[in-house]
Amino acid sequence: MDLLRSLPLGLYLEQPITWLHKLDPRVKLAWLMSFLFAPILANPIWRIALTGLLILITLTAAIPLRVWRQQMGWLLTLSFLVFILSAIAPDGLAVSYQPRLPSDEIAFTQSKAGEQVSRGAGEQGKITNYLLPITNPQQYSYILFKQGPITITRRSLDLGIRVSTLLFTLIYSTNLYLLTTAPEEITAGIESLMGPLRWLNWPVTEIALTLTLSLRFIPLVLEEVQNLARSVWTRAINWNKLGLRRSIKVWLLVAERLLENLLLRAEQIASAMKVRGFTSPDAHRVQWHQLRLHPADWLTLAGLALFWGARILWGNSSGSL
Repeated sequence: MDLLRSLPLGLYLEQPITWLHKLDPRVKLAWLMSFLFAPILANPIWRIALTGLLILITLTAAIPLRVWRQQMGWLLTLSFLVFILSAIAPDGLAVSYQPRLPSDEIAFTQSKAGEQVSRGAGEQGKITNYLLPITNPQQYSYILFKQGPITITRRSLDLGIRVSTLLFTLIYSTNLYLLTTAPEEITAGIESLMGPLRWLNWPVTEIALTLTLSLRFIPLVLEEVQNLARSVWTRAINWNKLGLRRSIKVWLLVAERLLENLLLRAEQIASAMKVRGFTSPDAHRVQWHQLRLHPADWLTLAGLALFWGARILWGNSSGSL
């Protein structure tokens, strides 16, 4: 098992350098926020289109198949299972509806016609128009599929599409951003965008430093989990003989050891910063990236404007299916 390869969460892909790597981190952050906020109050077709757009971006960026195949496969499987469970689950509308039309519509129509005749004998033409039947009634069925205990309604189908697509968009768009953007670029872009907050005495540099350390700490966490899992497997523990109670004790010991190792790593990082004379975030700063907008960035921003224009025109939710 290799968590650093099978679950590349929060890891940066150094090679090959794709066109996503070359974009400005602020532009990519704007697209990421768009993918996170666009599904809000959007119709199901727009949500499915967002999922397809993310897959299309991954394919056009020529990211190696080994990087995203397993993760996207598991994520699509999870989203599909969530969609199936949400679609066949009760929609929560346990309400007794009152029929719009009376049970005996013919008698009701005749009684209404008699009342109209008695009220105005001179208005003979209006009664005829009132009794004309609707030639092309709109066909509407709230229950889309019903077979035995399985019932799929319009609301449950709409809920399944919303939950499954939101799950995929939220996780995969964030991972794609971290996969093609170095941690230093992310913090530099966020610090640049938060520049106006310095006038309000916000610790912008401290926030950027904390974010950098957090992103750098994610691979260390995965490495510690991987080492502890390998250490448990190499001991060939017979879990059936241990029983439930002893198995829980073993995993509690593993979790305690993991916490100790992570705290030790954090202490080592802090000691290394002190030895190098780190006194404040503004001291000993090294600018790794110069943030400049290139023609490709402006073209991507123009695409973002078209994206939100399409979202406003065609992506608004008009209720359930």
